[in-house]
Amino acid sequence: MFAAPTLTSSPYRNLPAVDRLLAEPRLTALTGVFGQQRIAGLAREALETARAAIGSGAPAQDLDQLAAAVEAAAERRFETGFRTVINATGVVLQTNLGRAPVSPEAAAAMAEAASGYSNLEYDLALGERGSRHGHLEPMLTEITGAEAAMVVNNNAAAVLLGLMAVAAGKEVVVSRGQAVEIGGGFRIPDVLRQSGARLVEVGTTNRTYLEDYDAAVTHESAALLRVHTSNFRVIGFTHETPVAELASLARRRGLLLLDDLGSGCLLDTSVFGLAKEPMPQESIAAGADLVFFSGDKLLGGPQAGIVAGRRDAVDRLKRHPLARALRIDKATLAGLAVTLSHYLRNEARDKVPVWLMISRPLPQLEATAREWAGRFSGRAAVEEGRSMIGGGSLPEESLPTRLVAFPASSFTGRSLASVAAALRTGAPPVVARIERDRLLLDPRTVLPGEEPSLLKRMGEVLR
Repeated sequence: MFAAPTLTSSPYRNLPAVDRLLAEPRLTALTGVFGQQRIAGLAREALETARAAIGSGAPAQDLDQLAAAVEAAAERRFETGFRTVINATGVVLQTNLGRAPVSPEAAAAMAEAASGYSNLEYDLALGERGSRHGHLEPMLTEITGAEAAMVVNNNAAAVLLGLMAVAAGKEVVVSRGQAVEIGGGFRIPDVLRQSGARLVEVGTTNRTYLEDYDAAVTHESAALLRVHTSNFRVIGFTHETPVAELASLARRRGLLLLDDLGSGCLLDTSVFGLAKEPMPQESIAAGADLVFFSGDKLLGGPQAGIVAGRRDAVDRLKRHPLARALRIDKATLAGLAVTLSHYLRNEARDKVPVWLMISRPLPQLEATAREWAGRFSGRAAVEEGRSMIGGGSLPEESLPTRLVAFPASSFTGRSLASVAAALRTGAPPVVARIERDRLLLDPRTVLPGEEPSLLKRMGEVLR
């Protein structure tokens, strides 16, 4: 005859009380770090999850399993989720991975500035308050040829500040083909509205002439705005009015010419077999009154927005109330200063990681790829491929590379997606790419010193 289970046989009774779970040595240690209340809350959540699992037919977890669950929950909730990763995708400026890595010298300067006091806004010679603009302005004017310069926290902020300072309540004339949207929903028309300036679009999507700008200028106009379409290209039947012609028109009509370059590129990209990217020094020489560009991306420094141009125009930005809200911190300033010094010393190609990656010779990449493939006993092959520049710079531009390719058959019984996930979630995380049923590693974007960790992680995943 069937007997109903007694209370003592219920698996729920095998679960410990909260106090008993907290008495486990590994949780006692966590309590000492994060506090009794936080860890007790996680313990209660773990027990509730265990009860729900029993209700679904699972066996009761023992003390060790429950303590491990609390430890994992504490790591997820209380430890920082920010981690450095190895970029094996071959995309040099990988936006989701933080774009440009800075040079070791710039990184050291940022760490030193963050960990102590500095002369951020203190004049050591006079013993009185100074200006943070003074640290970077001489370097930027030397590099770009501008009369003055300032730095804020990113290029979008620089453009917004510029428009607010010189064109609020006035008209700004821009080509219809340059009223663009860049990453994160940042749209030039929206920025103009937020700044208080009024957008006047001229020309067509693919062709805008000097006379289009000239015909749109009124007594309400404050500036002409040129926007470099840094994350897409229009090809074929096109015409874009050169900066020098726009500058001449602006002077004749008593306006300012604002030039938003997006990515700040201080070296000639055509030397590396890439399309020509506009350079700030060229815009200044052509007569632009204010030029806006990024401190990261192709410049290769920490995230920042740089404004260079006429002294009277830059001074208007410096005096604007928004400038204080957008200013950079001491660590960014230190890192950008060292990055700019690489250009002044003509060593950017050898010191700035972005240019080191872009300029890596193909024979070197092939030798590295063959060495990597040889570590994995015939499970990987070396293939020809392309490395993308990415990061809202040089749209569709790429460089020849060599890839280490692992076909799906290398991972018996496992999907390529699960293998890529295993690489991403290990220590350190490795981000690869999947194309045509192969998992690919591109050595171009793997930084010096990262190779041993990459090969170790790949070996772990293969095992």
